[in-house]
Amino acid sequence: MIQKTYRSTNIIPAAKIGRVEVQRTISLSHDERHIRRKLLYFENGDTIMLDLQKAVQLTEGDILATDSGEHFRVSAALERLYEIKGKDTLHLLELAWHLGNRHLAVEIFPDRILLLYDHIIGNMLETLGATLQEIKAPFQPLHGAYHEHFPIRP
Repeated sequence: MIQKTYRSTNIIPAAKIGRVEVQRTISLSHDERHIRRKLLYFENGDTIMLDLQKAVQLTEGDILATDSGEHFRVSAALERLYEIKGKDTLHLLELAWHLGNRHLAVEIFPDRILLLYDHIIGNMLETLGATLQEIKAPFQPLHGAYHEHFPIRP
């Protein structure tokens, strides 16, 4: 089977996508979605060379637009995470502070926090009274205020 290679130098953010025909979806982990220049592989062996002017953090639904007119959707891969719950809202805020103090990427919800699995941090959180559950889910953490391409929650 002949494998194809595409080249992309343009990202269309999910929030700005109009009507485009998507050829395929590529699933990437959180770390793989922080990218500037890299050869990405589709499940069938085809590749897409992403060559951007500067590093970006891709999010679920972003489109990789190729030089030849194809469009490929980015999907956030399922990852091993901790779902963190506190005893109450104040406790959850305190747990968020401890995670932020360690500069860890987190995804924050009104009743829980998601964090990439790390048994050392997990032990710390349990010591602080958190309830942890290991889950598999897409991970789209918040990015700093100075980050150019970050998700905006509706």
